[in-house]
Amino acid sequence: MSSAGGRGLHGMDNPNPTMSRTRGTVRSQDGTVIAYERRGDGPPVVLVGGALATAADQAPLANLLAHRFSVIAYDRRGRGASGDTAPYAVRREVEDLAAVVGEAGGHACVHGTASGGALVLEAAAAGLSIARLSVYEPPFVTDPAGRARSADRRERVEGLLARDRRSDALELFLSEALPPGALDGLRGSPLWAELEARAHTLAYDHAVLGDADVPAERLREVAVRVMVVDGGASPSWRRESVRAVSRALPRGRHRTLTGQTHEVAPHVLAPALEGFFADAA
Repeated sequence: MSSAGGRGLHGMDNPNPTMSRTRGTVRSQDGTVIAYERRGDGPPVVLVGGALATAADQAPLANLLAHRFSVIAYDRRGRGASGDTAPYAVRREVEDLAAVVGEAGGHACVHGTASGGALVLEAAAAGLSIARLSVYEPPFVTDPAGRARSADRRERVEGLLARDRRSDALELFLSEALPPGALDGLRGSPLWAELEARAHTLAYDHAVLGDADVPAERLREVAVRVMVVDGGASPSWRRESVRAVSRALPRGRHRTLTGQTHEVAPHVLAPALEGFFADAA
């Protein structure tokens, strides 16, 4: 779930609250309006959030990168100020990202977190114009038993969403992503209503992940250089999945951020991204 509801769930500080920010929209190929926020000047970097995340949740990381880059974070379709044209298809999300990259100048570095990482890997395989790509712990699962558990949870979440039980679907999804006791506090906060409004997009992230297995054949079609990052304190299954993604990529590079978990700290991630993207122009 990394980055979802980051403002309320993780208490990440804004390192530069005076950083200039401009807001805009761009139309995707199917006409859907995609809202974005831009910070800083320099070579373009696009940030793609994970499950439930919006552009606002990317602000701490964007502010840390904006001294060197023009950083664009956007609301994926169905979230925040973006539209949500039916029916959903992963290719439409790829088209959304293509529209944002086009707004950035047609060629950009891209970073995706969690399921956003899975999305940007698919976009790169589809031929999107990306200078360099970074992903943080895309939530694929290499263990068959783990994939079976993931499929069961997916079926239960989507069953609840089909019955419009958004709050219950959120609780089920977040129960495995949050530390003990955090869910109760979140349910009583104003952020809960915001997350409920985005809950239907959990099905979109499920579609991006497919059966949750590492799509090795598809990843072999990614021609761009990719930094695949994990947290040194993340569970072993996450770290093994990251290594499997890195091995499948023709130009993959694996990096571990010591002491980090799936909810990576922006001030730790930012220097790694800056170093990787700095000479991509």
